[in-house]
Amino acid sequence: MTTTRTVSAVAGNSQRLDGGAMFGNVPRALWSRWISPDEQHRIPLACRAMLIEEQRPEGVRRVLCEAGIGLCFDPETRARYGVLEDRHVLLDRLAALGLAPADIDVIVLSHLHFDHAGGLLSAWQPGVEPTLAFPDAAYVVGQAAWERALHPHARDRASFIPALQPLLAATGRLEIVNDHSETLGTDWRLHHSDGHTPGLTLVEVASAAGPIVFAGDLVPGRAWVHLPVTMGYDRYPELLIDEKLALFEDLFARAGRLFFTHDSECALARLTKDARGRWTACEEQAAPVRLGL
Repeated sequence: MTTTRTVSAVAGNSQRLDGGAMFGNVPRALWSRWISPDEQHRIPLACRAMLIEEQRPEGVRRVLCEAGIGLCFDPETRARYGVLEDRHVLLDRLAALGLAPADIDVIVLSHLHFDHAGGLLSAWQPGVEPTLAFPDAAYVVGQAAWERALHPHARDRASFIPALQPLLAATGRLEIVNDHSETLGTDWRLHHSDGHTPGLTLVEVASAAGPIVFAGDLVPGRAWVHLPVTMGYDRYPELLIDEKLALFEDLFARAGRLFFTHDSECALARLTKDARGRWTACEEQAAPVRLGL
């Protein structure tokens, strides 16, 4: 039986972060042409999730790729990280699609940095311990990413939420994966990357129009499609460039597309390469995107 799937772009809480940090060694004179900074030198960033709804014999299964930053921090910390809204936007946007948190069956986490996993938690309240916002979901995360969250390096310790990992483990529905996921099934492909953080895991969804890869922090948005462009947050920038090139060549050969989590304007795009071998995004689609596959 052929599985019928629908892919949707679902916005979470947005952010503004320092443009210099987001563009690493790219000079401001160049990156500011791509994305205009505000008076504090910050650029707008989405925290967009990819929702895959698949029709199975037993009913619809809903798989969410990431949960964004959410509203897990206190107001002072939210201000520091440029979180603009005072509500859990991802939950609101899912509700607009007719979905309650309990309707999400599986959540795949590319990694556990707070801007990708904070939305798993309930909204911050003074004096109240956080709980999981998706009470019935199974959770899938790469082994190296899980180990990194449990034992972070001093360089990225502040990128993790210490309370999150014990909550995930306590569900009994956490799957730590390497090459494939028993939870997702054999027809789901996972791509792995270590350049941004060890164990980054990216979901590929098959479609008649070519595969769609949730690009995570390997390719946060269109500007980072340019091969030499990396973030100051990346652990191993040269490795990341090599990983991007391998993914681009593979996807280009298969007429694939990238799903962007951090691009504030574009959710989905194809890849093109010019005569000099320079990669750029094309056939861009702004959110909201809802595709029948």
